[in-house]
Amino acid sequence: MAVRSPVAMTSTSWREEMSSDNVKGLVLALSSSFFIGASFIVKKKGLKKAGASGVRAGVGGYSYLYEPLWWVGMITMIVGEIANFAAYAFAPALLVTPLGALSIIISAALAHIILRERLHIFGILGCVLCVVGSTTIVLHAPQEREIHSVTEVWELAMDPAFLMYAALVITAALILIFYFIPQYGQTHIMVYIGVCSLVGSLSVMSVKAIGIALKLTFSGMNQLIYPQTWVFTVVVIACVLTQMNYLNKALDTFNTAVVSPIYYVMFTSLTIVASVIMFK
Repeated sequence: MAVRSPVAMTSTSWREEMSSDNVKGLVLALSSSFFIGASFIVKKKGLKKAGASGVRAGVGGYSYLYEPLWWVGMITMIVGEIANFAAYAFAPALLVTPLGALSIIISAALAHIILRERLHIFGILGCVLCVVGSTTIVLHAPQEREIHSVTEVWELAMDPAFLMYAALVITAALILIFYFIPQYGQTHIMVYIGVCSLVGSLSVMSVKAIGIALKLTFSGMNQLIYPQTWVFTVVVIACVLTQMNYLNKALDTFNTAVVSPIYYVMFTSLTIVASVIMFK
């Protein structure tokens, strides 16, 4: 009788656990990474062009809103986020979020080629470690509980453990915005990225809720009649606007090849924590 190796058994069991929905989520997440990775570069060029003729985003200016190139980058990012949004409707957050590592490779490579931001050996090593870590998370991600309505997500969000996490995140973000950014925003990259990552971990949970609501609605179970769906929508809009504002400041102030990996690592780490707490 043939004996299967542990590696073969692990690989086979992982493939068996990958449902058709998970495969769809995987494809959407990968395509999202391509668009988002490219958008960092286009937005950076738009920010630099706008800063040459107006007040830079890094010091509080919004002249980039009048720059067509920035809007091209923004539209590219929106396309990527829509694909990412759809991915959360099909696959667990623990599977989708780590795949954003691919966007780091794309943005770092394009920054090196197009923006002439030199990628040193440690930067290359960092990108490789991000990919290895993300692959490990994806391969060992636990199965997420099945959700049958947006009200179930709301009940999970009202769990005392997640409410405590949300309160800590909001408090930390407000401290960074009102105390640390005025003093250290121009010199410490972790300040801007910290706000983006903290707020982003909450937005991912709300995006997951809206994705589930739309998926169920399209399948015949209308979730738009529930006020919880619209509360999650408001949370997503507020979080995305906050992330966009401070990510623009970070991109305008620091190198893209530095912003992208740090943002990814912090954002993914906090999102995994939030996901484990909420969807445990």
